[in-house]
Amino acid sequence: MEYNFFALISRMKYIDRWSLMRNSREENLCEHCLEVSMIAHALATIGNVRYGKSLNAERASLIGLYHDASEIITGDMPTPVKYYNNDIKTAFKDIEDIACHTLLDKLPDDLKNAYTPIFFKDDQDENDVYIWKLVKAADKLSALIKCMEETGSGNTEFSSAMSTILASVSSMAGKYPEVNDFVCEFLPAYGKTLDELQSDK
Repeated sequence: MEYNFFALISRMKYIDRWSLMRNSREENLCEHCLEVSMIAHALATIGNVRYGKSLNAERASLIGLYHDASEIITGDMPTPVKYYNNDIKTAFKDIEDIACHTLLDKLPDDLKNAYTPIFFKDDQDENDVYIWKLVKAADKLSALIKCMEETGSGNTEFSSAMSTILASVSSMAGKYPEVNDFVCEFLPAYGKTLDELQSDK
C-alpha cells in the first residue's frame, strides 16, 4: 500500500511566506522550517549547557522542522488576518489541528504514534511544554531575521513587521534566558556580509 505523508511534506517548498508583502527575496516554508529547526536546537542546547535544564534538543529541532507543516493544507495565513480577533485565532487553531491530523492520517497505522508527538505537545510534561515555547521563540527569531534581511536590503515594506516582531522577541528574551543569549550573541551576525562573517569569530 502507498502512503502520501512524505510526498505531502515535500511540498513545503511550494508554500511562499509573507504573501501580502513585497519581498526582495522570496522565502518558502521549507527554508523557514529548516531555520526554525536549527534555532530551536540551539535554544534547547543553551538551556541545557548554561542553565542546567534537561531538554531534548533533538526533539526541539524535529518539532521545529515540522512546526508549520499544516500550511501545506491551509496555506500561509497572513498574521494580521490570523490574529485579527480571538474568534478567528481560535477557529484557525482548530483548522491547523485538523490539517495536522489530516497529514498524520497519511501515515501507516504503525507509524502514527511515533509522529503524533511531533505535531502535538504533551501538556502534562513540563519539559515538553517548555520545548514548544522555545520552538515558538525560534519561529519568531526566524521571522525577525527575515525582516532584518529585507530592511537591510532597503525594503521598507518590512519595517512595521520588524518593529512588531522585535517587540515580541524582546518579551520572550525577558522570559527565557536561552532566547536572550541567542539575541545577544548570535542575532547581530545576521546583518554582516559574507566577508565579515568569515573574518570574525
